[in-house]
Amino acid sequence: MKVLVTGVNGQLGYDVMRELEKRGHSPIGCGRQHLNLKNYFVLDITDEKKVNSLVSLYNFEAIIHCAAWTNVDAAEKKENQEIVYKINVLGTKNLAQASLKNNAKFIYISTDYVFSGLGSTPFLEDSCDFSPLNFYGLTKLKGEEEVKKLLTKYYIVRISWVFGLNGQNFVKTILNLSQNHSQIEVVSDQFGLPTYTPHLSKLLGDMLEREKYGIYHATNTGDYISWFDFARKICDYNNISMTIKPVLTENYLNAIAKRPLNSRLNTTKLEEVGFSSLPTWEMALKEYLQIINNQSNKLILRKR
Repeated sequence: MKVLVTGVNGQLGYDVMRELEKRGHSPIGCGRQHLNLKNYFVLDITDEKKVNSLVSLYNFEAIIHCAAWTNVDAAEKKENQEIVYKINVLGTKNLAQASLKNNAKFIYISTDYVFSGLGSTPFLEDSCDFSPLNFYGLTKLKGEEEVKKLLTKYYIVRISWVFGLNGQNFVKTILNLSQNHSQIEVVSDQFGLPTYTPHLSKLLGDMLEREKYGIYHATNTGDYISWFDFARKICDYNNISMTIKPVLTENYLNAIAKRPLNSRLNTTKLEEVGFSSLPTWEMALKEYLQIINNQSNKLILRKR
């Protein structure tokens, strides 16, 4: 299957390309930056004509839309909100329209940030408790609305707390801080589950090859945790002795945008319709740390 993957320079898009290649598909990636990668080209998804031209030229059978403005704090700044809206809303609309014209399947990656973040009950896929706390969440919700308005052959996949091999994430931040800090503070009253991009990519590959369209929640499984719990487990698994102190969101001064206290997503629909749930987040973290540590050891050996 010929598939367009947006945002391949990000965490998820990078792993989606690798997963599709393993399955024998023909993915072509795009992004805003010039990258020295095969099967990749630069595309501004906010340019409707270029999007339509490209999708028609290659006659894509599916589009997996991973690209987004994801810097939540920067999105709150007035000077950035026009471009954030263009990327997350108009870019999604352009891709959905092109998908419709070419009768292509469409997978849109969304977020738990579309919800209110209130309470402690995991949000269901059909929940209408939409009340984003920040501008990023608002634009992702509007992106969902464009997809639902234009298409019938679509998947909307909401995820949370993403970490993967490419780019920056919470796990890498904790590991980096441990190099020169003996103590850090991490919020302890925001709860959810991590999403490991190689595991998610396998699910997206399964979705691509089937036609069980709709809205899904996809995170790694296990007991819901706080960022504080996650940070402690990262240190435990990597034998790091750095002290981690819990702090409440209201006392955490580093964030500009409001974050949801409740990022819990109910993922049971996946198995109900025949998809496999993602492995536990603890299994994902162990796998991820092993890969990172192996990469670090190889780098050290090359420098010797």
